[in-house]
Amino acid sequence: MRPLQIIRKVVAAIIAISSAANIAYSQSQYPSNLLEQKGNFSAGAARALGQPFQGVTTSDGIIQGLFPVKSTGQQTTLIREAAERFLATMSTADLSRVHFAISDPEWRDWSNVDVGIFPRRGISLEEMNEEQKESAWKLLAVALSAEGLEQTQNIMKTEQTLFEINGEPIRYGTEKYYITMMGIPSPDNPWGFQLDGHHLVINYFVLGDQVVMTPAFWGGEPVYADAGMYLGNHILQEEQNTGLRLMQSLDSGQRQRATIEASKVRNDQVAAANQDNLVLDYEGIKGSDLNSQQRLQLLNVIRSFVGALREPHAEVTMEEIGQQIDDTYFAWVGESKDDSVFYYRIHSPVILIEFDHQGPVGTLHKNPAGVPTRDHIHTVVRTPNGNDYGKDLLAQHLARDH
Repeated sequence: MRPLQIIRKVVAAIIAISSAANIAYSQSQYPSNLLEQKGNFSAGAARALGQPFQGVTTSDGIIQGLFPVKSTGQQTTLIREAAERFLATMSTADLSRVHFAISDPEWRDWSNVDVGIFPRRGISLEEMNEEQKESAWKLLAVALSAEGLEQTQNIMKTEQTLFEINGEPIRYGTEKYYITMMGIPSPDNPWGFQLDGHHLVINYFVLGDQVVMTPAFWGGEPVYADAGMYLGNHILQEEQNTGLRLMQSLDSGQRQRATIEASKVRNDQVAAANQDNLVLDYEGIKGSDLNSQQRLQLLNVIRSFVGALREPHAEVTMEEIGQQIDDTYFAWVGESKDDSVFYYRIHSPVILIEFDHQGPVGTLHKNPAGVPTRDHIHTVVRTPNGNDYGKDLLAQHLARDH
């Protein structure tokens, strides 16, 4: 079967599922506590956007020259054509909400919290007509790998489970995910798009045949649906289990170097929304202090995240990461038993990954407040040293061509 035929079948199945779940609910007013949270998140975003972008760095500052403009040998034609078709489905009113300049601050105006407490720009899947929705899913189908697309769908399904547990249609729903387009899709000039919603954010930058898919946030609660419309739905198990297996493979001396805190007692993620200029020094055990098998395991953990990107470009990214493997640090918080809750971080000059078991928010009916649980996971992937959102590539392009 041809790739485009496979994509059409996948998209048709996705739309059928989402249509079945798209039940109309209403909520007559905002609860006051939500309004207060909404104001707090808006203020935090405004403060972050008020700072010029620099990128995630260590206290030694930015390392220059890590991300040259180059040909990867991998085409982006299908992605560009899908983006053009998506824009072609928009009305004039829709375009005014969806389409932004390539350098617009909209890139940085995202959050992993739900839409009830952080309003988004763009157009949501919930608002789209069938043609628009089909074109949006076709864009995601060619931009992501099969695994990345499935993870995207499954994270959206967790929102239905949260609704079934908590109600609150202002906050939760499978289609409360917003798309914006930056720049004009082009074979030569920079452009990109963003998917933004609860526990799921994809920033996707394209320049020629280069692709940067960071910052990317993948998370969810509950991690496993034990009842409801999507009974059995589960997310982020490979990312959890590969990280744990790597930690368990270390000898006692290596574990001591990797461990930055022995107990997991709080939310530990530091590089999520509003942290584009985070200063974060390396911690943990260095890749050069791992044996060859452990370095392969470290690369396998990284691949479980990077592999959400379409396969040819994921391989390009993995090659770049592999070149820095000796200078890649693996840090751990918590115990490393088979059922432990934990946090880990992978950090090099070209990649930053965080995995965090968080305290419950939407599953307080079964998980004690304030106690990290395997039922709520946050992960984030960033490109340090100034290339989140493809910013370094964009600056080079503008300096060269303008």
